Amino acid sequence: MFFGKKKETDSLREAPLGYWEEKSYMLAVPKDGAKNMLDGIFDRVAAINGVQIKGKCLPGEEQPGKIILTYDGEEYDVGFYVGGFCLPDMFGHQNYYFSEDEIAKLRQADTSLTIFMEFHEDSRKSFHLQLKLAVAMVPDLLGIMDESAEKMICAKWAVMTAASDVAPRSEDLFIVQAISHKNGEIWLHTHGLCRCGITELEILKSDKKNYDNHYHVLSTFASYLLDKKETFVPGKSSAYIGILTNQQPIVVTYIPWTEGLKEYKKLSLGGLDDRKEGHNSKTSTVFVYKNEEDEKNGKLTKISEFNRIWGDNPMFFISNEETDRMRTLARERFLFVKEQADKKDNKILIKVGLPIDDEDQNSDNLEHIWFELISFEGERFKAKLLQEPYDVADMHEGDEAWFTVDDVTDWIIYTPEFSVTPGTAYRLV
Repeated sequence: MFFGKKKETDSLREAPLGYWEEKSYMLAVPKDGAKNMLDGIFDRVAAINGVQIKGKCLPGEEQPGKIILTYDGEEYDVGFYVGGFCLPDMFGHQNYYFSEDEIAKLRQADTSLTIFMEFHEDSRKSFHLQLKLAVAMVPDLLGIMDESAEKMICAKWAVMTAASDVAPRSEDLFIVQAISHKNGEIWLHTHGLCRCGITELEILKSDKKNYDNHYHVLSTFASYLLDKKETFVPGKSSAYIGILTNQQPIVVTYIPWTEGLKEYKKLSLGGLDDRKEGHNSKTSTVFVYKNEEDEKNGKLTKISEFNRIWGDNPMFFISNEETDRMRTLARERFLFVKEQADKKDNKILIKVGLPIDDEDQNSDNLEHIWFELISFEGERFKAKLLQEPYDVADMHEGDEAWFTVDDVTDWIIYTPEFSVTPGTAYRLV
């Protein structure tokens, strides 16, 4: 990566992608080791709804096993092999819940089935398929190490997601890691995006006070790139991902790390010394545009220069694609709301889409607003409005009304121990 005696910033070179970046690698960990793991494996894969096997072979001494299959009109080549497993000390688990017993068993586990495949254009669909394969191929699943994203996935979430008709959210395909220095400097970067055909993202020179906002910048930007599937030109294209409390738009872009490092004179983290073994392939530094003129002229601003104007509650946008996915998932898993409704210690909130008065103000002609569940009557439920609507004149805070699952766009169940959303419903299983 270094050539001659040029300045360090002149000798930066992007390294080739690693195997875990070119393809998606998952290690499915069984509860009882490798005993009979491969018995009936092709029959279990063939039983996945929508999957047809076109070719197959078991692993040999020198070659991994292979399955050629079609799924939702596309053909995939899937490789697999039985190997070892060791739970890394610092492996992230992001938003997945593991019980103490599951963690203890994962620490004792020493065997896994590695499943690897190339993602197609729709990365969420490819990720969903790989989860379905992992759950089918290892039915006594203890957990999944998503090697490409450097995180652990709990078995209950994987099983429930694999059985769903709704693909996972884009945020499930990657992780944002934070590495801190003793001087307080923080380096934020993603893992898992390269397998999706896009660059990893990073923010340099973050700090303890601002890293949470910077985390949301990376997460929202990554989800934007995955959802939009648009060609993004580094340093020229931009994404409008949020707005600050002073109404300053959050408009971001990225440039390759080999160029991004040149914008920083001194780094405690994320410099060349930290990139000798990794973070040196397809990864890019995120910058912001302060205004339209800067965007037009390609004038980049470091994320840290926004620190003094973040405010208390910046708003980060959710794509229309994610809004539609959330609504579909909330309805698919509404049975959990009905099951938990009779438990007296639970409090349940349901988000309902109310038709608005002025159709020009909302693209889907609905105002999505929270109600508190009162009771069920057959397929209907009664709920109380918790806030004053903006664009619905005939309903007010405290009003009660009847709805059906077709009106639902989201929900939260507050139990005495924890809260549950459609995405974390596995905690109730």
